Amino acid sequence: MRATTIHAPYDMRVEDVPEPVVQLPTDAVVRVLRACICGSDLWAYRGEAARQPGQRIGHEFLGVVEETGGEVSTVRRGDLVVAPFMWSDGVCDYCREGLTTSCEHGGFWGSVGYDGGQGEAVRVPFADGTLVQLPKDAASDDHLLSALLTLSDVLGTGHHAALGAGARPGATVAVVGDGAVGLCAVLAAKRLGAERIIALGRHEVRTDIARRFGATDVVAERGDAAVEAVRELTRGQGAHAVVEAVGTEQSMRTAVNITRDGGAIGFVGVPHGSGTGLDLGVMFDRNIALRGGVAPVRAYIPDLLPDVLDGTIDPSPVFDLTVGIEAVPEGYKAMDERTALKVLVTNDQ
Repeated sequence: MRATTIHAPYDMRVEDVPEPVVQLPTDAVVRVLRACICGSDLWAYRGEAARQPGQRIGHEFLGVVEETGGEVSTVRRGDLVVAPFMWSDGVCDYCREGLTTSCEHGGFWGSVGYDGGQGEAVRVPFADGTLVQLPKDAASDDHLLSALLTLSDVLGTGHHAALGAGARPGATVAVVGDGAVGLCAVLAAKRLGAERIIALGRHEVRTDIARRFGATDVVAERGDAAVEAVRELTRGQGAHAVVEAVGTEQSMRTAVNITRDGGAIGFVGVPHGSGTGLDLGVMFDRNIALRGGVAPVRAYIPDLLPDVLDGTIDPSPVFDLTVGIEAVPEGYKAMDERTALKVLVTNDQ
């Protein structure tokens, strides 16, 4: 079968690899219908995250179950399923507590020795704990498939950020970062009842999506000017709930400085760079809470799925470029050059 591999910075290839097979009785094999490229994949693409030459890549996908091991009971051949960006056993202490990303037997797609989502098929460990069944008729609805694919990562990650920040009815929420996760955090904050949502971003195409998702205000400035603009919008107080969806020192410093005293920051931007921009003294003095981290999206899918299915929320606009499997390297280039927000990969048989 065909799958995307990474060989060196900026060297992505689509190559022939062995077809996945059931290796353990808890496995399933999923034939991929839709996958996508994540902003975090770009760190490997740019050489900022180490990868072995030829390593598989991609952690967001949905598809049809092709084969199951003898102990798999929740899905069967022919089922349409979505996979969260990590697999998990569903039964360890962490999984039972909803923190599936800390699963004692979990792991990331594309890890050494495991399949990546940007390919034609994937072996899924712990299928019962990992895969979530979708309505079979969704397979013939391109628009719905795109929306459902966001459940694998960006929608759940945006939701995690909004929850961590304390988005709630009547609250003012500010979102730092206009990537796909930040935009999904806007959508999540709206879903959670936020009264005012301030999106921080400089790219008009993206902030237009933010407004479509529920942003009431857009701040295009950065750094101190952004802080001043947000405070001007909030009677000098800042936002009750702030999402940090970038991961740089500047973005975290901005997040702290636009948070209202007594407020909270939900951070899901994977930290990278020289530091975090955190001053614990400032946070202590102003009673600012910090919550977030790797989003346990598997735990959120049952809550978010009904709203996607009935159209209450439609996160599909985060995909603005579609490529076939053979053009995945071009998709990486487009995202790296910021000519695409998030690339959808179709794999129709």
